[in-house]
Amino acid sequence: MTEEPEPREQPTESNTAFWEELEATARELAQAAGTEIANALGRSITVDYKTKGKSLEAAPTDPVSEIDRAVEEMIRARLSELYPDHAILGEEKEDQPPVSAEYLWAIDPVDGTTNFVNRYPLFAASVGVLHEGMPVAGAVWCSASHTLGSGVYHAHWGGPLRFEGDVVKAVENQGVRRSLSAVPGGGPGRSASWDNRVTGSAAIECAYVAAGVFTTAQFWGVRAWDLAAGLVLIEAAGREALIREGKTWEPFQRFSPPSRISEERAATLRDWSRPVLVGEPEGLAQLRERIRRPGIIKRATNRLRGH
Repeated sequence: MTEEPEPREQPTESNTAFWEELEATARELAQAAGTEIANALGRSITVDYKTKGKSLEAAPTDPVSEIDRAVEEMIRARLSELYPDHAILGEEKEDQPPVSAEYLWAIDPVDGTTNFVNRYPLFAASVGVLHEGMPVAGAVWCSASHTLGSGVYHAHWGGPLRFEGDVVKAVENQGVRRSLSAVPGGGPGRSASWDNRVTGSAAIECAYVAAGVFTTAQFWGVRAWDLAAGLVLIEAAGREALIREGKTWEPFQRFSPPSRISEERAATLRDWSRPVLVGEPEGLAQLRERIRRPGIIKRATNRLRGH
């Protein structure tokens, strides 16, 4: 029996003011990260590959650069000064955040590292804030945006989607019969309503769904730092996020640690990884219908795991 998720905390005058402050900080940090990333493109950088699971062998699909590590350290240092009582969860530092933390910053210093190290110009820096597991503020610096230039998408729970400080208003071109949908490599194919695109960055895909570039996006093997900021943008733009609960898709409420990982330690948000769909309601309805087909979810998950 699936446990009913707790309802989301609603914005009030007091928490909204603080969440606006957190949004401003997230925006500042995302922009600083973007500047560091862009400056690194003109020089040679060192790239390593992470080990996967219990294996000591490096996985060629999971690179990490010196810029990933430097940007995360920069953000961690700044947050430790500003909010010493807040927890931090970053992709590159293998520590376990306290489960009891009221506020937690989830950082992906370079989302789309494979793109970045190959100078394919689609990568991002993602800075999200969780309050008791619920995404309440976030900022995503994107190397390319709906305006063609780089910049930061940012929002807080209950507020509007903004790009570089300006409210984003979706503009629809008349007469377009096929829209775009973002998928991971090996995800379910295109439909009569949209063509698929693979960007290599979950943060960019969330930002593009929020800005109206993509109708939907689907994520099968992402982590909390991949989506923490992007889900704030999705909500601010009036889009929806769904999480897989057993055999059904339910509205996303919050990030929660898995029930159990091992005998050695308790699970934390570093262990979180769930299938998530984001998009416009009509597009999500079509997508859910498509992935109900036998074997779709299993095949998509196995491909992402390299099976």
